[in-house]
Amino acid sequence: MFSPEFSSAPAIPLQELIAPYFWIEEYRPLDLRSSVYVGRLIGDPHQASEKLFEVLMDAGYTPFLRSIGPEVYELVVFRTPVDRPGRLWVHALLLFLTFLTTLFAGALHANVNPLTHPWLIWKGLPFSLSLMGILGAHEMGHYLMARRHRVRATLPYFIPFPHPLFGTLGAVIRIKSPIPSKNALLDIGATGPIAGILVAIPVTIVGLALSKVIEVAGVQGMILGDSLLFRILTYLVKGPLPENAQVVLHPIAFAGWIGFFVTALNLIPIAQLDGGHITYALLGARHRWVSRLIFLALLLMGFVWPGWWTWALFILIFLRFDHPAPLNQVSKLDRRRMWIGILCLVIFVITFIPVPLSYVSFRP
Repeated sequence: MFSPEFSSAPAIPLQELIAPYFWIEEYRPLDLRSSVYVGRLIGDPHQASEKLFEVLMDAGYTPFLRSIGPEVYELVVFRTPVDRPGRLWVHALLLFLTFLTTLFAGALHANVNPLTHPWLIWKGLPFSLSLMGILGAHEMGHYLMARRHRVRATLPYFIPFPHPLFGTLGAVIRIKSPIPSKNALLDIGATGPIAGILVAIPVTIVGLALSKVIEVAGVQGMILGDSLLFRILTYLVKGPLPENAQVVLHPIAFAGWIGFFVTALNLIPIAQLDGGHITYALLGARHRWVSRLIFLALLLMGFVWPGWWTWALFILIFLRFDHPAPLNQVSKLDRRRMWIGILCLVIFVITFIPVPLSYVSFRP
């Protein structure tokens, strides 16, 4: 049977690590690897709890802290299991397969059929590399920030999807340990979308510069919805469009559009999406009511674009509406991170597309 490994005990006894920040009034062991302390934080509760967590996590422990009365706190300390390395070959295989499926989709966007002209599949590279760069930046932002806060996380899992439009269902990382604090929760939730959007913006600008403007009278086709940010960038790059004109997106610009769309999907303030993490860090337990209201909004928006029903079903099946509390239930979100959270909500607003895809017929 599998038995987790634990890091070796620190040279300094546990109670000596705790004593500078936590006045111990009661102590009881739970088992060989965990203990419970009841007492009072020394000094400012926010600063003392943050420092206490830093010291204990550096020493190989996982703490949990909550208030149980006026200025009385319960501290539970566990030995932290050793983080076993993941199967790198799985990440590498999924990365390679996603490269192939996005390369195939990119070739189709470049008006090449890889099934009949396989030697021209390289024309899908601009789309594939642009899209995977955006998705990779997003997930690596999460991963690196998780590691910075000593949260165990996997490398990104890219998800190949042989679809002619996108070629992928995105990428994810798996968080394998609890989040220590609201500050860490916001950092991990916000860094991915911010990193992704910082890559998507220049990709979109380059793609729009390579895109063409055509007359659409008498033309039928699929129309991509515009987010506010995409519309602003289109105006800056292409200027005012003539009447009855549309921009035919270069594959690189389409990759940027997908990057904005994925960013908005992740920043929806619901459940345990990135937006849900940020909302919980900002609002705490009130997140549950925001999450339920947003779910209701998605159901209503499904009457405008049925794709929102699919996204709502995904959230209902795979994600929990109630967000788990961080280990440190005493520390507060600092002011700088509050502004980062607000910035992410702004990014959500300017990248959100009510009707992402539609089919229209332009008549003269």
